[in-house]
Amino acid sequence: MRMIILASSSPRRKQLLESLGIDFKVVPSNIEEKLNPRLRIAAQAVELSRQKAQAVLLKAPKGSIILAADTLVELDGDLIGKPETIEEAKRMLRRQQGKVQTVVTGFTIVDKDSEKVISGAEETRVWMRKLTVREIDAYVRKEYVLDKAGGYAMQGIGSVLFEKIEGDYFNVVGLPMAKVFLKLKKFGFDILKNF
Repeated sequence: MRMIILASSSPRRKQLLESLGIDFKVVPSNIEEKLNPRLRIAAQAVELSRQKAQAVLLKAPKGSIILAADTLVELDGDLIGKPETIEEAKRMLRRQQGKVQTVVTGFTIVDKDSEKVISGAEETRVWMRKLTVREIDAYVRKEYVLDKAGGYAMQGIGSVLFEKIEGDYFNVVGLPMAKVFLKLKKFGFDILKNF
């Protein structure tokens, strides 16, 4: 079976792929993520995933399939990225609490040999409950938030921050598994084939 290369340093994406029981290698893209204010959120997430995939494509061995993704959060028409400091994470959480937001993961899959490219995006709406200042402070002390869009993770302790989700849970974690699986099949990679 061909090797999948995950062009991401996200531990959550790594865990999601591991849960499928497939062989893959992690090769972070290490690109500087530059947002284009003219793009809507889904197009922005896809564009960032393309940039990551292209950066890793250059160093990938023949026969590889590169999978890259980027997750963004939109609230009240504004894009919310990853916080750079704990204080910025607290501000993000104060702004998001009690509101509905959209989480979008854009992904790109590239075949090293044919250079065939397929991209897509998934959107999920999440309702964050109203939080107290004490809860926000406690959360950022317990969870490493600086590598997470919106300053939170929905899994683990972060699950208590939310009232409701509409859409793909795994999308919020960092990779819309069903959609990615269907696209990987177009590259001849079917993890259910051998069962």
